[in-house]
Amino acid sequence: MKKGLFLALSLAASMSLNAAVLASVNGKDIKEEDLAPLLGAHGSDFNKIPEQMKKQLIEMAINGELILEQAKKDGIDKTKEYKDALKFSEDNVLRNVWTQNEYKKIKISEADVKAFYEKNKDTIFVSPAQVKAKHILVATQKEAEDIIAQLKGLKGDALTSKFSELAKTKSIDRGSATNGGELGWFDESRMVPAFSKAAFGLKNGAITIKPVKSEFGYHVILKEDSKAKTTVAYDKVKNNIEEQLRAEKFRGVMQDKMDKLRQGAKIEYK
Repeated sequence: MKKGLFLALSLAASMSLNAAVLASVNGKDIKEEDLAPLLGAHGSDFNKIPEQMKKQLIEMAINGELILEQAKKDGIDKTKEYKDALKFSEDNVLRNVWTQNEYKKIKISEADVKAFYEKNKDTIFVSPAQVKAKHILVATQKEAEDIIAQLKGLKGDALTSKFSELAKTKSIDRGSATNGGELGWFDESRMVPAFSKAAFGLKNGAITIKPVKSEFGYHVILKEDSKAKTTVAYDKVKNNIEEQLRAEKFRGVMQDKMDKLRQGAKIEYK
């Protein structure tokens, strides 16, 4: 509730006061800014969402206005339940705004960001080596050997074409078979050990000369391409690092503030 209310208020404040009128209910206009609480993850730009969703949001806003009118007619705004809920909402907004303001005060230097990157670039910021491959999975070693025999001597496009043809007709892995055995890019951890070892051990454009046995059956593998292990560039991760360091620092700052606030408060457990 806290996050939703704060988000709604933030979105409402960010929308144009001159937004177009989308509908009216008993003479009251419904504008784009009135849909802010309903936009949620779509952000504040009403024009970027699909037409069907726009219509649904407008209908929801109309229903909401009708409910509001009826609630006022029924005197809900005079009840204790309403006043208690309003106070609760106001208090939550105060807490959220204060917390956001404290978060904005947290500063992280460029030097701290670079130091974190340098310390972790060989572990956290590493993109592992990858292979792009096709495979044909069959139930027996004999079937795999027959397929390898049919592919023997082929290279380049001829090999790829024939491999895809056999994958579509022979492979029992129907998920990849429909795409000619294509598995896409993967690192060593994505596949069972025997498969990864064989795929990474091949040269680009080559096939396994012996069937590769796994718990799933027997594989014939075509290695299409490969990428070496790389370190992700600093510029691509510096913003994420900064936010991570800010969040960590914020937690410490907030803990200190809460400790001081609690020390100066009279707290009784009953």
